[in-house]
Amino acid sequence: MTEDARFEDGSEAPLRLKALDAEDLQVIAALVQDAVFPAVEMKWDSKARRFAILLNRFRWEDAPRAAARKRGFERVQSVLAIEDVMKVQSQGVDKSDPNMVFSLLSVAFIPGEDGAGRVELTLAGDGVIALEVEALEVLLRDVTRPYAAPSGKAPGHPE
Repeated sequence: MTEDARFEDGSEAPLRLKALDAEDLQVIAALVQDAVFPAVEMKWDSKARRFAILLNRFRWEDAPRAAARKRGFERVQSVLAIEDVMKVQSQGVDKSDPNMVFSLLSVAFIPGEDGAGRVELTLAGDGVIALEVEALEVLLRDVTRPYAAPSGKAPGHPE
């Protein structure tokens, strides 16, 4: 009996996506939904005008295959980077505890004037990180091989 190839075997390429408009951002938002990350993995480089997070992303793109093959779900470490950031604000985000782990629920763009606007990262527990951007440019890049999701389950959102 032979087994099908898996991501770990190099059958799929890591994700490398860029969003330059709100429609593109919806794709990235769907892929990073339910990603988790510790507070220490958020960085804002004001000189480079870049805000980045090293996420442990649930592999939504692989979930149907995992379920069909009755194998475990996977996560992968990914960098979510927002470019051209002029200002960062947060609400309900406790930055004093470096071990605090956040769960990313959604990413949205609220347009302003002349291509500028605000990228909002909504976190579980009513936290929000708002990034004032000169122009929308969001990058998502997988940086490790996938690994078994510790819970073994797909994230759920009870109604």
